[in-house]
Amino acid sequence: MKRLTENEIDFNLTTLKGWTLNDNRIIKDFSFKNFKEALSAMVKIGEVAEELNHHPDWYNSYNKLNIKLSTHDVGGLTMNDFELASRIEEIITETNKKRPRMNS
Repeated sequence: MKRLTENEIDFNLTTLKGWTLNDNRIIKDFSFKNFKEALSAMVKIGEVAEELNHHPDWYNSYNKLNIKLSTHDVGGLTMNDFELASRIEEIITETNKKRPRMNS
């Protein structure tokens, strides 16, 4: 597992909307309609994390979820972090598609 260079990190960040670099981690905050929706997304993310054998550092409070990704073994970022972030984005996009639309 190769630790990414600054240039590689910068390039890969361009592929992820809303993710930022902070202290050798990529970070993003998500908001959901309620706790149940946030928990459902966390369960789906957890399943993918197990599949990839790469686990997020995260914090949940009611409908908010903060996710921080890094590869502890190398003390920085690897492609595993960007792969998991990409899969998280897919899960969140799918979750948002399933939200009922409000008629105006």
